[in-house]
Amino acid sequence: MTYRFAAFAAAALALGVGATAAQAEGLGIEGNYGRANGSWGAELGAGYSFGAAGFSLTPGAGVFLRDGGSELYGRLEATYQIPLSLRIGAGVRLSDEEARPYVTAAMPILPKVALKGNAGPKYVAVGLTLGF
Repeated sequence: MTYRFAAFAAAALALGVGATAAQAEGLGIEGNYGRANGSWGAELGAGYSFGAAGFSLTPGAGVFLRDGGSELYGRLEATYQIPLSLRIGAGVRLSDEEARPYVTAAMPILPKVALKGNAGPKYVAVGLTLGF
């Protein structure tokens, strides 16, 4: 099941990369520290955000590094950018054959850099995004 998930995440990312420039907000990366699937660790991921009128959809994938091991994950987020303020929304994180819904909020701290937090059942993370 994990390999199917990785294939889905790669396909979603590839479709996002193929979006036209008029729709695209762009490629982004993020690094988080959090707890997922019962372990604390670091998330390193990438995604491609596209949208219009303040709304965006961001498919992405990455790796969760914990206790000397690693695990692939994928995610899909839908967010709204409050003008000159926060980006808020909801997402779903797929890992270890489980889907975990979460809420997300990101606050810009520099151009193209934001402090981001995610929280949901059995999942919490905080970190930085660069891009989107």
